[in-house]
Amino acid sequence: MKATPEQYLVSACLTGLCTRYDGGCKPDRQCMQKLKGNPWIPLCPEQLGGLATPRPPAALVGGNGHDVLAGRAAVVDKNGCDVSAQFIRGARQVLAVARAQHITTALLKARSPSCGLNTIVGVTAALLLENSITCKEFG
Repeated sequence: MKATPEQYLVSACLTGLCTRYDGGCKPDRQCMQKLKGNPWIPLCPEQLGGLATPRPPAALVGGNGHDVLAGRAAVVDKNGCDVSAQFIRGARQVLAVARAQHITTALLKARSPSCGLNTIVGVTAALLLENSITCKEFG
């Protein structure tokens, strides 16, 4: 009996979809290789949170994604607008998809205020980690 392949959530910009803040994408060959032969769902938490594409770049201020979720930090765009609510809403939507689809691993975009893991822990990455979803960073 053949094992069922693992299904992944993946940052949409890593798959070649133009969802980045600048309207571009960052297709990642290593990420796509990891997805090969497995079902996957591309998502952009910032779009799911209600932000447009393109949109002003944003950064975490006063902490990381865990701090934003706890209300101790914010996500602020380059125009000075607090977009924390949209980032949190998008993260919650991604978590809802992960739960509905029984997904245990997410492949996320590096250096993103939503999806980053190593340089910066983004809002979506933090929420997924807090809910025992394995996160791996690409790009």
